[in-house]
Amino acid sequence: MLTVVLSGLRARWAAFLGSFLALALGVGLLTTMGLGLASTFDAPERAPQRFASAPVVVKGKDAVTVDVRRGPDTASVSRPLDRPQPVDTELLGELKARWTVTTAGGPDAVGVHGPAAEIRTLVGDRAQVLTGTERRLADPEPGRDAEALVALNSLLGTAGGVTTFVSVFVVASTFAFAVALRRREFGLLRTAGATPGQVRRMLLAEAAGVGVLASATGCALGAWGAPWLARVLVDGRLAPDWFTIGAATWPLHAAFWTGVTVALAGAVAASRRAGKVGPTAALREADVDTDVLPLGRALLGTGLLLTGAGLLVWTCVTEPSELLKRKTYTTVPMLLITGVALLAPLLVRPVARALRLPGATGMLVRENSAAAVRRTAAVAAPVLVTVALAGSLLGSATTVTSTKAAEAREQTAARWVVSGEDLRPVPGASATGATSVFVRDGAEALVKYGARAVSDPAAFADLARLPVVAGDVRDLDDRSIVVDEEWERRTVGERVEVWLADGSGPVRLRVVAVLARGTGDNGPYVTRANAPGAVVDRIEAEAAGPGPEALAAVGGTVRTVEAWAAATHPTTSRETRLGLLLVLGIALVYTVIALANTLLMATSVRGEELASLRLAGATRGQIVRVVTGEAVLAVAIGAFLGLAVTAVDLGVLGAGLAALSAPVALSVPWGAVGAAAGMCGAVAVAASALPAWRATR
Repeated sequence: MLTVVLSGLRARWAAFLGSFLALALGVGLLTTMGLGLASTFDAPERAPQRFASAPVVVKGKDAVTVDVRRGPDTASVSRPLDRPQPVDTELLGELKARWTVTTAGGPDAVGVHGPAAEIRTLVGDRAQVLTGTERRLADPEPGRDAEALVALNSLLGTAGGVTTFVSVFVVASTFAFAVALRRREFGLLRTAGATPGQVRRMLLAEAAGVGVLASATGCALGAWGAPWLARVLVDGRLAPDWFTIGAATWPLHAAFWTGVTVALAGAVAASRRAGKVGPTAALREADVDTDVLPLGRALLGTGLLLTGAGLLVWTCVTEPSELLKRKTYTTVPMLLITGVALLAPLLVRPVARALRLPGATGMLVRENSAAAVRRTAAVAAPVLVTVALAGSLLGSATTVTSTKAAEAREQTAARWVVSGEDLRPVPGASATGATSVFVRDGAEALVKYGARAVSDPAAFADLARLPVVAGDVRDLDDRSIVVDEEWERRTVGERVEVWLADGSGPVRLRVVAVLARGTGDNGPYVTRANAPGAVVDRIEAEAAGPGPEALAAVGGTVRTVEAWAAATHPTTSRETRLGLLLVLGIALVYTVIALANTLLMATSVRGEELASLRLAGATRGQIVRVVTGEAVLAVAIGAFLGLAVTAVDLGVLGAGLAALSAPVALSVPWGAVGAAAGMCGAVAVAASALPAWRATR
């Protein structure tokens, strides 16, 4: 058996090359992503900077702490404040009376040169006492390093997941198609006395050999590429300047064994299929596509398709806001894509037959594509994956951000918007500022909501066009609050217990209006009396109110409402777009490998067919046009199916936005989809034309 396997690998190295490259690339990317992911788990320990010379730092409270119920017990939960509280004046005086006190950059913290134990005793629970490395918590944005790694962690995790998904799909498809092309060989082996088990073991051994070699190569490539990835992420502002690759080794082990497992998993179904080939049936049907969709594949594809569609519909009906989150529109479409790809052999024939291509060449292209279902499906499936990912990921991300901009434009009747820091209110205009409120969610959690502080409730009500579902925003005053449907307690007239932006509270406020949930930015709203520390950062004025000249005098930037919405709600941030393009680039590289490998294999075994066409009078150029036409048609079918998946994803997303009472601003990334399909078409033409030209010499 070992001799047969080694001989097969040497004799068919070209057929295994595509699987080797795809798997090596996949393991290399998993290694790179894993090493990057391991480097995001811990932010660097930075030395204190603001109070580096002071042994003790006394810092005002920077979090609100509330007791909540955790099972039978009570526990304290803290949430960070937007602005830390200053050190109490009385406490500051007591500290200065006993020790040397230094200040730096604001009243929220002071350095104290004295014994830590005595300072703790004096301060008590009036402030925080920081010593040692904890003193860095008084530096500006102490959590910026950890926060910078959160998005990077998500990006690398998503890229790793897509890499695994696409590599499994491509390797499985490649093995399956390679087995389909070797039916004559399996028939001869069965005729020579090989048992079905021996045929299966031979294929699994070949897959294991390819898997081990490709995984080892991929680990070496990944270890070499990880530092390069770190530089790209830093240069693209997807990672902080200090980000580097650590010395973790577990990603190498995980990637290697994942690669071997993927190779074996991709060969299992193909080996079972090969083991069922009978001696005479294989010889009789070697060149005819029958039983192209086995029952197991049909059931799995249907199950994944129904599961993906069911999850989308269920989420849309029960929790439509989840559709707006990246983890949803990144993962759920993969179920749909896999389901449609598994059912591709069932779908490509009716799509191909439905086309009416002109001329004899077009007719031959159509009939060959419909007859050779396995070949057509093997080419269409990776194109489907790339087009569907491009349309779903970029389309969903752009739709969400475009909807946020449209929602912002619709929620005000203003003509002019002034944005900036600490603006001066203008008579006849609506002035608001950012603040936050904290509220218990049930008895077990404390939730922080970003809110808007209203300076003049009457002017605000005149310009606001909020999606009110109950109550009236004109009733907002210092003893009330406007909430949205996300709040647990949201009945008009009901009183809610909230903690304010400086941690003070609880304060009981009456609900005067309830807003539709929208994209997540619909409230709450309170007056300035319930927003300690808030400053005006936005002024809105109608066309009949103060003009641009008067508004410019308060500072900030004056824009029309359309320009303001476009500036503050861009279609997609540069960082997000780069991250999505990284993921799509991985899928596109895999698609190129799969297309080239499949078409090279498929065309290389069509020598007798192409020779028959030459004998029938076809010229060399006509044969090449037929072969490349079949490849282009298969790419077009894959693109069509990918767009169908995209239409389902974006259609459900649009329904979810409508359910949230948000404007529906669907956006299809035609540029990215067209570029992906165009590149697939170019690779398909090159990979089919070259062997066809050589075969007809």
